[in-house]
Order: sequence, then C-alpha cells, then structure tokens
Amino acid sequence: MRVAMIGTGYVGLVSGVCFADFGHQVVCVDKDERKIGLLKNGGIPIYEPGLDDLVSKNVAEGRLAFSTDLKTAVQDADAVFIAVGTPSRRGDGFADLSYVNAAVEDIAAAINGFTVVVTKSTVPVGTGDEVERLINEVRPDADYAVVSNPEFLREGAAIRDFKRPDRVIVGSEDVRAQEVMRALYRPLFLNETPIVFTSRRSSEMIKYAANAFLATKITFINEMADLCEHTGADVQAVSRGIGLDKRIGSKFLHAGPGYGGSCFPKDTLALVRTAREAGTPLHLVESVVEINDRRKAAMADKIIAACNGQIKGKTIGVLGLAFKPNTDDMRDAPSLAIIPPLLAGGAKVRAFDPESMDEARPLLPGVEFCDGAYEAAQGADALVIVTEWDQFRALDLTRIKALMKTPLLVDLRNIYTPQEILDLGFAYDSIGRPQNT
Repeated sequence: MRVAMIGTGYVGLVSGVCFADFGHQVVCVDKDERKIGLLKNGGIPIYEPGLDDLVSKNVAEGRLAFSTDLKTAVQDADAVFIAVGTPSRRGDGFADLSYVNAAVEDIAAAINGFTVVVTKSTVPVGTGDEVERLINEVRPDADYAVVSNPEFLREGAAIRDFKRPDRVIVGSEDVRAQEVMRALYRPLFLNETPIVFTSRRSSEMIKYAANAFLATKITFINEMADLCEHTGADVQAVSRGIGLDKRIGSKFLHAGPGYGGSCFPKDTLALVRTAREAGTPLHLVESVVEINDRRKAAMADKIIAACNGQIKGKTIGVLGLAFKPNTDDMRDAPSLAIIPPLLAGGAKVRAFDPESMDEARPLLPGVEFCDGAYEAAQGADALVIVTEWDQFRALDLTRIKALMKTPLLVDLRNIYTPQEILDLGFAYDSIGRPQNT
C-alpha cells in the first residue's frame, strides 16, 4: 500500500515509520522545511527509543521518504493519514482543529482516484463529518472515504505499542475503506490483534473515553495516596492489592505527582468541553481535571514542608523534568508546576533530565541545568525525584549523601523503599507511604 502521512510530530513520525516497517511505501509530509531537512539527513526531531534505527533502516530499504510536497504524496497514495496537532484551544479547552482543517483542504485539492482519508490525530466526536464537508466543498468530484483511526501510543514505548497493540480501532462503514485499512494493518491481523470496525463517531469517542478513564485511574490512586499518608497505610500495597483484581487491573495505579504529557491533559479538557456543548456534563471527568491540576501544584508544598517550611536561600536539586521517562516531552509536565513555586519561594533550583533539558530551558527560566544527577545533588539541601528515569533508580546514594549539604530525599515517584534510604542516614519523604523521616 502507498501511504502519505501528513505531519511528522510524535504520532505521525512513529506511525509512518512503523507502516514502512510493515512493508508499505510511506511518505511523511510536513510544511516545516527544517524538520524535513533534519529527517532527510538522518536526524530525529523527537526522542523515542529505537526510532532512529527504524528510520535509517526503512529509508535505506526504500520504503520511507520525507517531503514537503503534500500534493505529490497525496496523489500517489491509497491512504492519507492526518497526524497533525490538536492542542487545547486557549480560553475554552476545546481541541484546536485549525491544523486538521488546513491539512484537509490541501489533501482535498490533491486527491487522485479513490483515496482513504484517515484522521489519526485525536479529534472531537463529529470531526469526521466536518472533514467530509470540507472535502466536498473543495472537491465535490473527489472519490474518497473518511475514516477515524485513533492512536494509542505511549511515549517511550510507541514502537512496541504500534506493532503489538491491544487493539486497532477503525471507524468506517465504507466497505472499500475497510478493505484498505485491513490491508494496512494486515501484519497485526495475522498476529490476531483485534481490529475493531465501528462507526466513525464511536471511534472518535473511544479515544477520548480511553484517555479519560486512564486519567481517572491515576487521579484515583493519587487521592488514595493522600489518604494513606494520613492513616499510616502504604499506597504501594494498596495499589497491588486492588490491581490484582482483574476487574481493575494494575496499570495506571502508580501514585505520583499527577499526569501530564501530550494526551491526558488536552483530551480530558476537550471531552469536558464536548460534553458541556452536548448538554451532558461529565462531572467525574471535570473533577479529575481539577484534582490533577491541584495535585501538581501541591507537590511544591510537599517539598517545602519536607524542608521544614523554609526554602529561602536553600538549594534544591531536581531529578527529571519530562512528564515521564523515555521522552523529551515537556507538555504539561509536573515539573512545570512544581519548580516555579520553589523559585518564587527563594530557593535555588539545580536540575537534570537525561533528554528534556533543551525543551525545558525556555519553559523554566531561573533554573540551573546540570550535566548529571550528581552535579544536581552538589550542595543541595534537598534532592527531589520528579521523573522516574531508570538511571535514577540505581544512584550511588552514599555518594549523593556526601555531595549534599543536607541529606533529604523527596521521592515523588516511590522508586526507593523507605527503610533503605533511612538506613543510609537520609531524611526521606515519598508519596502515600508512612513518613518515617
């Protein structure tokens, strides 16, 4: 199959490269000449483990190309995927569809023969209908079908998620379009991956509903963590105890500083907005959004409390800035809510992240960025783990203690056990566990 992938952001680039690795001919298109130039020269504009090797392999084998020429890519394609950004619109939180609409107009003008136009971007329910309207307006003679095919990629594990997904959702009742989508995902079908065909609107809703449910699980266990801290229970034991129940499951039950990233914050806001416009407000999801925002802000208060309520003139080391490990994504990262109040309180903040510091610098003015975890700990009155990168799980804690001015570790990801840290002579504060400092 011949595929045009419009947009070389996280979803578009990973999806395009994986389709090429399935054996399809893929052209990834972007208006950003700098990004396309970087990709053509072997560079990767995002950090995703294994993506660089997969790009170079498929380019070398002639299945993958990068271009700014949307017209040619679309004219030659059996399927055109729209994978552009749908950020939260300022003011109301609704998904901004301006990039999608612009892409659709360009695609419509270039359609040549029967073409499946696929929305891979996360879009509100009913967007497929608007895509059809726009195509008909630009090209009433076009032979096409509009399909919804939401992505379920986790940053840091996106290649594995694409190639070994729990399911593939295809929103289309057009027989020709369904056959094209079956051919595209045939390697997964042979491995017995469930491919669910449904209506386009149901497909669009599935994406939002899935993310809202996962965000709710995270928020639920974070609230349980707060209760555990005040009752002497251990949230990790609680998570394991309820996660073994097959009706609940263990995933997304890890207490921490709140969810962030490119999906959950904007998708929950967009779903809330859609529900309000439909006259059926989602009070549970609205509460999840509010609780998560408060939680990220409350983590700064937790750090200040661990420092006996006074941080003015103190040095605080921060390990991890990205919203999760194995990505450089800073979108809605908890660090963006945690660090500014520390700076405002008069603290000096020294931070290190293995991948996201270039992204973080313009977002966190006043922070001193370090070359490693040990440099961040140098002279610190407190060391805070914000993102659970693997390299932070095996720190030489004896060396860390010797470097710090005051041996205080605030572990917002519970990657260490309290007793091992206390035995080393640290004061220790974590999430949802008895605070034996």
